[in-house]
Amino acid sequence: MERLMYASRWLLAPIYFGLSLALLALSIKFFQELYHFLPHIFDVDETDLILKLLTLIDLTLVASLTVIVMFSGYENFVSQLNLNDDAEKLDWLGKHDYGSLKMKVAASIVAISSIHLLKIFMNIHATDNDKLMWYVLIHLTLVISALCMALMEKLSKH
Repeated sequence: MERLMYASRWLLAPIYFGLSLALLALSIKFFQELYHFLPHIFDVDETDLILKLLTLIDLTLVASLTVIVMFSGYENFVSQLNLNDDAEKLDWLGKHDYGSLKMKVAASIVAISSIHLLKIFMNIHATDNDKLMWYVLIHLTLVISALCMALMEKLSKH
């Protein structure tokens, strides 16, 4: 029974591979946004330029988070990556345990939420006050949750 339970970790492997397909989808969306934006670069005012750049940064952060979860999760829960010595290896690979992976995810979610909130503030006249209040409250909830997770992680290390 224990061997079967231990072997069942391999059920995660296709899920992590699925994240690579999600990464492909994010890449397609990134270049689609860029393709639609670049022809109008000289017609766009500064605020719209910043909003579009924030959208691209947001997609980049989500893609980076996907890579971190994909590789760190695979190494933590399925198997170590067998890369040749001459193969390019990411410096952080194999250095994230479950706790640090959790903190990276929480920090990335807060960063993504911050960018979303900044986009709303850049176009604040188009947002109702009650919606704005909810956006800020949700963002603060994410920040407080990440801080609590960091505190619990620090306390559990000692």
